[in-house]
Parts: sequence; structure tokens; C-alpha cells
Amino acid sequence: MSVGPDSKLSNSAFLLAGFPGLEQHYPWLSIPFSCIYAVVLSGNCLVLHVIRTEPSLHQPMFYFLAMLAVTDLCMGLSTVHTVLGVLWGLGREVSLDACIAQSYFIHGLSFVESSVLLAMAFDRFTAICNPLRYASILTNARIINIGLGILVRSFMFIVAPIIRLKFFRYCRSHVLSHSFCLHQDLLRLACSDIRFNSVYALALVLCTLLLDSVLILVSYIRILHSVLAIASREERLKSLQTCVSHLCTVLVFYIPVIGLTMVHRFGQHLSPVVHVLMGNVYIIVPPLMNPIIYSVKTQQIRGRIRRWFPKTSLSTRG
Repeated sequence: MSVGPDSKLSNSAFLLAGFPGLEQHYPWLSIPFSCIYAVVLSGNCLVLHVIRTEPSLHQPMFYFLAMLAVTDLCMGLSTVHTVLGVLWGLGREVSLDACIAQSYFIHGLSFVESSVLLAMAFDRFTAICNPLRYASILTNARIINIGLGILVRSFMFIVAPIIRLKFFRYCRSHVLSHSFCLHQDLLRLACSDIRFNSVYALALVLCTLLLDSVLILVSYIRILHSVLAIASREERLKSLQTCVSHLCTVLVFYIPVIGLTMVHRFGQHLSPVVHVLMGNVYIIVPPLMNPIIYSVKTQQIRGRIRRWFPKTSLSTRG
């Protein structure tokens, strides 16, 4: 379904792009995407259930992992209806209010994930560099405060630019670049003064995603320095192995974020398919890969799943 400038479309509605040029293949594309979303939802629910039912996992590291799983679960739920709705032919039109709400949750959850990854880096830093004070530093009350701080930081500061989207005038094609709504995509279609939103969004990214990534890097530099000071080679490897899952998760999150940012900033000349592909990688890959990474690389979670599914071939040794 192609939409031109003269199509009859309400000023308060937009069309999701889907996959330009691949419309005839939507029935086939819907199969892998449906499977991916099924894995996202079931995988993160499984991780949460394991953490809830296994007493040995009631410790700070796994509380932060539970926060990550909830974030990934919410990210999947916030996009599944539009992505699969396009592929299943249920409709591409989305109202302005629904689009603004979806962009609010997508960006807010991205900031939550970045913040949780930073909290997990702090957890690993404390466990390796200050093990004797680990239990006194990361108490249950402090973890709850960290979680509340993450929610306030992630969802409160994006309210101002998101609300302004409601009052912009949209006079361009009303066709979005993805099968979900993003703040920068709506700005591209606005004919109003968007300078505040552009500057505020850039400052917000610098103060959250960039700052978090720098602090994570600093944490791992300190961790590496402490690990290298350990005399025993086996103890060094054991300490580093506790960080492998978190490092993989950090890469799985930040590589798509950087890729999507580069495409939006400097890829105007690229094919629309590239924009759609990077957008879907950014939305789908972290929630898909995180439960797989932790189920395979974390011995306690892997052992619990093996007891539930003894014939399942989760046979990777860690």
C-alpha cells in the first residue's frame, strides 16, 4: 500500500512505513517476526520466573537482572502491536496520540535499559573491587532506591519534548520511517519550530546514554585493574567470567543505539530499507538476546532451567 501526498489521511494520523518494497512478502516476514516476539516475551518471563522462584538468586546481581528483564518485556509489549499489525495486514494508520504514547515508552524504556546496565556495572565493580563491603553497600533498600531513581530519571525528563509533539503542526507526508513511532521521526514531519526538541533531545542523550556508557567503561577499567592485581590466574579468570554476560548485554544494547543514531543523523541518502532495518534491530535485538545471553552464560539460571527442562539442550558449559 503506497501513500502519496494527496492521500486522504487525517492531520492527526500517521502511516507506519513497514518494509518499503517488500509488501508482497509480508505474510512470510510475519513468521520470523512473530517467532522473535514470542521468544522475547517468553524468554524474559522465564528469566523473571527463575529469579522469583530460586532463593539462591535473591541477591543484588539478579535483582538488577530482573529489572533488565522487565524493561525488555515492556519494550516488546510496546512495539509488538504495530510491528506485527503492519506485517499481518491489520492496518498501518496510527493516531497522533497513540504515536506520541508509543514514542514516550520506547525512549523511556531505552533510558531505563541504559541506566540498569550502569547499575549492573556498579554491582560488578563493587563485587570485584570491594567484596568485603558488597552486602553493606548494595542493601535491599538501596536497590529499591536505585530502581526508583532509574524510573524517575528515565521517564520524567522526557515528558517536556514528548508533550510538545502534541502541539506541533504536521504538514508533510505523514509517513513514518518505521513500523513504530520515534521522537526524531515525528520531528522530521513537523512544520513547527522544533529547535527546543532537537536541542533538548541531544542534551538528554548526552546526559543519559553517553554518560552511562562512559561510566560503564570507567567501571570496567577499574575492574580490569583490580583483576590484574590478583596473583592466581584461575582467580582472575573466575572474576572476569562473572562480567561476561553483562559485557555482552552492554554491546547488544549500545551497538544498535549507535547504529540507529548514525543512520538518523548522517544516513539521509541511504535506502529506506536501511532505516527500517536499523530501527528494528534497535527495538528487537536487545530484548531478544538478553534472556538468551543470561540463560546460557549464567550458571545459576542455566542450572535452574535444566532442572525444569531436563531434555533441553542448554548444554553450554560456563
